[in-house]
Amino acid sequence: MPVILGIESSCDETSASVCVDGVILSNVIANQTIHEAYGGVVPELASRVHQQNIVPAVQQALLNAKVNKNDIDAVAFTRGPGLLGSLLVGVSFAKAFALAKKLPLIDINHMQAHILAHFIGDHQPSFPFLCLTVSGGHTQIVLVNDYFDMQVIGQTIDDAAGEAMDKTSKILGLPYPGGPLIDKYARQGNADAYKFPEPQIPGYDYSFSGLKTSILYFIRDNVAKNPDFINQNLPDICASVEKRIVTILLNKLQKAARAHGIKQIALAGGVSANTGLRFGLQELCAKNGWESFVPKMEYCTDNAAMIAIAGYYKYLKGEFAGQQIAPLARMPM
Repeated sequence: MPVILGIESSCDETSASVCVDGVILSNVIANQTIHEAYGGVVPELASRVHQQNIVPAVQQALLNAKVNKNDIDAVAFTRGPGLLGSLLVGVSFAKAFALAKKLPLIDINHMQAHILAHFIGDHQPSFPFLCLTVSGGHTQIVLVNDYFDMQVIGQTIDDAAGEAMDKTSKILGLPYPGGPLIDKYARQGNADAYKFPEPQIPGYDYSFSGLKTSILYFIRDNVAKNPDFINQNLPDICASVEKRIVTILLNKLQKAARAHGIKQIALAGGVSANTGLRFGLQELCAKNGWESFVPKMEYCTDNAAMIAIAGYYKYLKGEFAGQQIAPLARMPM
C-alpha cells in the first residue's frame, strides 16, 4: 500500500495531496488572489506566494488524510510544464522533503497528470481512449494507449481555448479570472444571438487567435455604435462566444474519434470545468453512442491529487528521479 505525497505548483495554485494505494485521501489547494489586481498571473508574485503556502498546504494535506509524514513512501511533484519560478518552489520542496526522509522522488508531467485524473474514483475510461485536454495554456487531443503511453494527435498552433476565454473576458471588462464569469453569464444568455467564425485548420489542430481577433473587432464596432452595448448584451455575448469555442473543440474531437475508431472520450484540464463544454461533450457522445468521462470539478483545475495519482502509477513501475532533477518550463508529453 504505497503512500504518495503529491506536490503541484506549476502556476498559481499551491496544492498538496496524499494518495494511499491509488485512493486520494486529501487534496488541499491554496489559491492566489493577489493576481486579481493585475488581470492575470504575475510570475514573480506567484512564486513568492508559493513559498508562503507550500508548507501549510502539505501539513493540511497530511492532517486531512490522517497520515504521518513518516508513513510516506515517495514524493511526486510537477516538473513541468509551467512557470519556472513556481515550479522551482514545488520541486525544491519535494527534493528537500525526500532527501530529509530518504524517500524516492517521482517527477510528473503536468499535462499527463490532467489526463490521469480520470483514474481517481470509480468511473474510469479503458484503454485506448481520446482525451481533450483544455487549459489556459494548452489545447490538445491526446490518444491514450496506457497510463504513460500518450500521443498528441492534435494541438493548438497559437492561442489555447482558455486564452481565448481569458482574452474575451478582458475585452468585456470582466475581472480576473474571467473564464468562470463567462460560464456564469453564458448560462443566462442566448448562444445563437451572435455568430463568430470557426477557423478552418487542417487535421486535428486548433487555432484560436483568429477567433480572439474577431471578438475584439465585434465588440469594438458595436461599442462604437452603442457605448452601453456590453452591459446591455453581456449574457448573449458570453453565451455566443462560449458556444463557438465549444463547437471548435468538439468538432475536431469528433473527427479524431471517428477516424481512430475510439468510443471512450474524456475531457481534462482547467477549461473542462466549463459547463457548456461538459454538456457539449455529453451530447456529442450520446449522439455517437460513445461513453464520456469528465473528472470531478476539484480535479479539473490544477491540483495535487492528479500529481499524486500519476505518482502512484509511476511508483508501481519503479520510475524514480534523482536529486539532480530540475524543473522544466516546457515539457513535451
